Amino acid sequence: MTPTPQGEIATQQPVLLPIMAPRLQADLHPDGYVDLALWGSGSLGRVRFSALPGPYVYGPNRLVAKSGGGYVAQSKPIMLLQNVKLKTIHPARRCAWWHELDGKGVKAKVTKSKAQRTIELDWGVVIIETGENDLRIAVGASMDEAKGALALSNDEIIAEAEAYAARCDAVPEADPLMRSMVMQGVHAALSSIRQDDKGAFAGLAAGQAYSAPARTYYRDGYWTMQPLLTLAPEAVREEIRLLAKGVQPDGEAPSGVILTGPAQSEAWQRFVAECRANPQRRGKAFPEHHNRPGDWWSDHFDSPLFFILFISEYVDATGDIAEAHMHWPIVTAIINRYLGFAAPGSVLPLKPRNDRDWADNVFREGLVSYDLGLFVGALDAVAKLGKEHDPELAEKARETAKKARAEIEDGLFVAERNGYADYKTPDGFIEDHLVLDSLTLSRFDAISAERAKGLLKAFEKNLETRNNKEQPYGDWGVMCAYPPFKRARDTRSKTAFAFRYHNGSDWPYWDGAYAEERLHHGLGGARYALTRWWETCLANGWAGAVEYFAPPYGRGSLLQGWSAMPAATVLKHGLEAANAEGS
Repeated sequence: MTPTPQGEIATQQPVLLPIMAPRLQADLHPDGYVDLALWGSGSLGRVRFSALPGPYVYGPNRLVAKSGGGYVAQSKPIMLLQNVKLKTIHPARRCAWWHELDGKGVKAKVTKSKAQRTIELDWGVVIIETGENDLRIAVGASMDEAKGALALSNDEIIAEAEAYAARCDAVPEADPLMRSMVMQGVHAALSSIRQDDKGAFAGLAAGQAYSAPARTYYRDGYWTMQPLLTLAPEAVREEIRLLAKGVQPDGEAPSGVILTGPAQSEAWQRFVAECRANPQRRGKAFPEHHNRPGDWWSDHFDSPLFFILFISEYVDATGDIAEAHMHWPIVTAIINRYLGFAAPGSVLPLKPRNDRDWADNVFREGLVSYDLGLFVGALDAVAKLGKEHDPELAEKARETAKKARAEIEDGLFVAERNGYADYKTPDGFIEDHLVLDSLTLSRFDAISAERAKGLLKAFEKNLETRNNKEQPYGDWGVMCAYPPFKRARDTRSKTAFAFRYHNGSDWPYWDGAYAEERLHHGLGGARYALTRWWETCLANGWAGAVEYFAPPYGRGSLLQGWSAMPAATVLKHGLEAANAEGS
């Protein structure tokens, strides 16, 4: 795949186009089929059609073929496919892999007429209109919603698709590689803004693969909202209010908050109940960790801290201090909770031995640099936000932050790495490899500027694969960890393999955070981190911002919201800084 001067992507071969609009989700395969889904409802089915001829030009939610193409509206859940013929339709037999009724799938009601096919499921509707040379595919949680989408004309659908692509084209003056990366990053952020069937805000989606059950996350949302603070601040405000509902009175919060529609919610709760009654049925959804109906994976160590950071950065961007005052009781509960995690004589919170922060394949325990950076950032936020509103808590936060910084420098710096321990357990074990997530120490000024610069230079030498000749795969991006974890018993699942997932994959959202810290500390040299991951995507035919990847193992999910971070860094610091060479 090749970026065009217009910021789109050109290819001779058909590749998957991931689609996310406020309601409609889809995987469009131009060689002949599209898989449909609806936010809050789940999978709806597959429609097969005659192949679109190449070559192809891909843009956000848009595909232009040699003749014909695919266009997605924004105001209604409808897609237009031009120059194709309908072949077959295949209704979904369940809303998600875990959805079962008496061990069988659900039979759809299919109605046919000369120019229309209607699929009615318990959880959604698909209407397919066939024209002489096109297909119009509308979806909805109800017949009314799907029929309402059909009210849009073909010209209106195309116009909305073109306007959306233009909105994503945020740096038209950039070179093709940078311009296309930013366009896809802005698309990942904007398309994460979901709506319910009434048009109301329904959360920031983490990505296509995180919608069954539909849910929104604290940490994913924090990174996804970075460009939205200027592009769509009202969505950030509404996300804060949604996430507030997931924080418990004692300050605990889950990984995410479930936001399903009625049918999907009923199916999910039935599945969780069955798994609890029959432990042998437990699968990859971890239902044993969902302690409350609205929780997706209860009690994550980083989530409450992200909630405070959400509020702080929203207030900084908008001046809307009322949002902080509204949620101040929650903020107070969170701070008191973390102060209670500290060992005697310390202010640093000790993480329990579990896999419940962003590194959810790693059993990190004790002092975890990533979480401590968030902790200091949250303390500083409370000291600032509460200065007039709650001076007593603000002063406590300020004093605690000061002590925390001193303890981090004394207890976690690893001189031989010129970095900070990933984690230090209460029994004295230290995982001292370099991890990109310790960037939180720099991002939230938990370490001195001098140490931060040293840490960034250590990342440049060891985590940028162009400079690390010990890793075996050449120049492919920025690793999130190196060398691999020392103790096998501290990892599970994908992370048990070197260079995979949390054990060394490239995560574009961390690339963006790394590039931003280089610019913040005057080091320059950000372009590699901002664009190398995108070059890898183009080389592999991945038409969208991926979640993570590594050469031996492929990629994670497409159209990942927090993978907007590289684009956010370019928008915040400008093209000149993003393209500058290192100092």
